Amino acid sequence: MADHLLATRHHIVVLDDEPGITRLCKRLLERADFKVTTFTNPNDTLLAFKGEAATTPRPDLLLVDIRMPDLDGFQVIDTAHKYFPDLAVVVMTGFGTVETAIEALRRGADGLILKPFSTDELVQSVKRALEQSQHKQDVLRLQALRPLFDVSESLFTETNPKRLRKLVLDAICGHLKCSYAEFYQVEATSLKYDSGQAKSGPRLRLLASVHPPATDATAQGGSGDKQSTSVRIETRPPTGLLTEPIARKSGGLKAAMMIHLDSSTNSEVADSQFQQVLASSGLGSVISAPVSLKAGAIVSGVLLAARNLREPRFREADLELLVVLARQAAVALENARLQAELRDYIHQLEDSQRALIQAEKMATAGRLTASIAHEINNPLQAVQNCLHLAGRYELTEEQRQNYLGMALHELDRLMQTVHRMLDFYRPTALDRNPLDVNSLLDRVISLVTKQMDDHNIRLHRNFAANLPPILAVSDQIQQVFLNLLLNAMEAMPGSGDIFIVTTLAGEVKSTGKSASEKQVSQKEVEIYIEDTGQGIPMNERKHIFEPFVSTKDEGIGLGLAVSYGIVTAHGGSLDLIDYHTQLAVRFRSEFQYKSIGDGACFRVSLPISEHT
Repeated sequence: MADHLLATRHHIVVLDDEPGITRLCKRLLERADFKVTTFTNPNDTLLAFKGEAATTPRPDLLLVDIRMPDLDGFQVIDTAHKYFPDLAVVVMTGFGTVETAIEALRRGADGLILKPFSTDELVQSVKRALEQSQHKQDVLRLQALRPLFDVSESLFTETNPKRLRKLVLDAICGHLKCSYAEFYQVEATSLKYDSGQAKSGPRLRLLASVHPPATDATAQGGSGDKQSTSVRIETRPPTGLLTEPIARKSGGLKAAMMIHLDSSTNSEVADSQFQQVLASSGLGSVISAPVSLKAGAIVSGVLLAARNLREPRFREADLELLVVLARQAAVALENARLQAELRDYIHQLEDSQRALIQAEKMATAGRLTASIAHEINNPLQAVQNCLHLAGRYELTEEQRQNYLGMALHELDRLMQTVHRMLDFYRPTALDRNPLDVNSLLDRVISLVTKQMDDHNIRLHRNFAANLPPILAVSDQIQQVFLNLLLNAMEAMPGSGDIFIVTTLAGEVKSTGKSASEKQVSQKEVEIYIEDTGQGIPMNERKHIFEPFVSTKDEGIGLGLAVSYGIVTAHGGSLDLIDYHTQLAVRFRSEFQYKSIGDGACFRVSLPISEHT
């Protein structure tokens, strides 16, 4: 730990009114590879801490004597901690008492050394104080970062940008214990006030101009990775927009900054007008951080937090926390943007899918035109004949009523046919409900029964009893069944047989628990539809579910593709079963069907509803 501290070349400020002591400390500490600045006047030391001595770098430790003519060491410690809350302190005294030690601890000292002291005593006291100070800073960071896990969860689960920015500002005010927090959004050439939270006092407006990186370390505040930044803050109405340029085309505010009233050190910025605004607004400490996904990335905004004069000044740990919050805000905002794009894409995809399904419905309706026209024409002719006969004068009243009753019966049959078609082809919402597969199949079969009779096609069914319901969109699953039935009928233009089987299948998986709980059955309802046509050629089987692939000259090749999409969207599967597989042989044996024709057998698997 000590070797690591020395490797960073810490800056030690020595204050003692005896020049001999300061020279001794400087010589001993520089031998230990510390950077040392000495003072014999407390006022000169405080001027350096205030930033008025531009050549004095930021101190890491203050080595101070207690008894001095103008100010005692404890007063210097109090003032130094106002400017550098994390400053480590070692007290030197030639009058070591218990009271002195207690007072030193109360003032935040990290070590006490008695005069006269040896080289080892001095160096070890400084090292221990730096270690202790580093440990306290680490603890503060840990305490500050621990709540960020909860903040991260709330930020990353919120996808509404407006609510997300409010969560960020609430987190800043809550974790940094400050009265003001605001968010500024970077636009093309300006920084626009986006949202803010002020528990009391005026809102802040940040008008900033970011300069290119300085060429020397001094202009950069002693750090080669920070930029020189000038900032003005002024009070404006909440609706006021920022009009001055904030960002160059390549980016924006690249470095986090900390600003205190009447101070300028390291990355801190001093500006007379800025200080006047701070004072007039009752603010004593301001920190800000760029909102960007990573260091050097394009800045999308700036987070700003401020404390009033009655509140303690921000520490370096506070600035680090704000930087982390800004980075999390950037990730969360980017996540919200991507989520919005994904939602839009899904909506577009759903709209396209609905349009495609409806188009396929209309195409299927065209395939049923002849059968439906026949079903409608026959009752209409019967009604016409009955009405014609009922109008004859020589009929008795009983005969006339008989003909009118027959006409009403045919009209009822006609209305049922029309209602079936309207129910099937009317666009419905995509709400999924528990459905009985056998009932759905019966409904679809009723649409094609007349057409099958006209083409001498025999239907054989074997429906399993008491099947659990599936969770599905009714008209979509009916469309799948109707498409498979029409395909089977069109594969047998002369005559043939269609077989339909429903069954309950289960997939057994191990849970790794005790023997009694070792297996769980994930059940599916399976529907098999087979015809006795010529089948599908082997070289076309792997492409049949692709769009615009058809085995019929007049087909457009969307029926199976749309059906496949519907079934997979329901969490199921649609397969073409090979005619010679054991499953297909067992399937046909249930009907004692022994034809040697090729045919085609499709299997639809749909998961059962979890609420059964």
